[in-house]
Amino acid sequence: MSVVDSSTLPLLHMTATETDITEDLIRDLLREQHPDLADHPLKLGALGWDNQVWRLGDDLAVRLPWATRSADALLRKEHTWLPLLAPRLPLRIPVPQRLGEPSERFPRPWLVTTWVPGEPADRAPATRAAEAAVTLAAFLTALHRPAPDGAPTGRHRGGPLADTAEHFARDLASATELGLIRDPDAVRAVWEDAAAAPEWAGPRLWLHGDLHPANVLTTNGTFSGVIDFGDLFAGDPAFDLAAAWILLPDGAADRFHESYRPSPDAATLRRARGRAVLRALTGIHIGDAGVHGRPGGKPTWGPPAQAALRRLTATVHR
Repeated sequence: MSVVDSSTLPLLHMTATETDITEDLIRDLLREQHPDLADHPLKLGALGWDNQVWRLGDDLAVRLPWATRSADALLRKEHTWLPLLAPRLPLRIPVPQRLGEPSERFPRPWLVTTWVPGEPADRAPATRAAEAAVTLAAFLTALHRPAPDGAPTGRHRGGPLADTAEHFARDLASATELGLIRDPDAVRAVWEDAAAAPEWAGPRLWLHGDLHPANVLTTNGTFSGVIDFGDLFAGDPAFDLAAAWILLPDGAADRFHESYRPSPDAATLRRARGRAVLRALTGIHIGDAGVHGRPGGKPTWGPPAQAALRRLTATVHR
């Protein structure tokens, strides 16, 4: 992961954390709760949507919530589940090593995790198409295993695709009004076909839940790591399989589907296309917010989202 991207800086005034997060604060927290780590080199690594990430030495990172209240529970979820999932995953992920508890100095939980090197795919897209497709398929094949009864639910993400009709209609109308969608009828056709597909009838599988380009890292043109498991939940694999259209270069989705196991059936692929449309619309709005200067905008999210919609609508027949 590279140093902070200036496109995230508008988030600074949106923080839900009253305490300013500084190097001195983090060192004090480490001295109080994990003193053996307090003298390691420390520098800002990234400003995410929910958390700040500070690199700690060569191999660790400190992750502190700063922009949303929901981040507290998500960090605890990662601390509980990621150490159990990480050993079977073929890509590097940030594995929690220590949990920091709320204190007078910082009234929210925080994590010390392993550091995952690489560049976010919204700034360094995968270019080695076949290798990236196989790598992503291997990662999701390994992750998508039946989850135990106590596995987390999807925070409004795990229900039937048809339940997102209002969300889809609102985002499509807004993008169309802003001139960001060239063919809204084609986009609507993909989503409607997906919403009409049979629902998932299999076991609840582990899912990353947020596979957009800023959460997947690349090295030398292919995927090398996956970060931010705050939306980890169990459910329909179509939710993650949408990543094939969002993350991969043109022409690579078929190779991904051939490599993923078990091979997804036609209904699952239809649902995945609908999930990809929803994610692309979100990315387009966030990218446009960056262009027009509204808070929270990340202009690097726009191009991959536009590319995903182009791929998804290329085969629509009307």
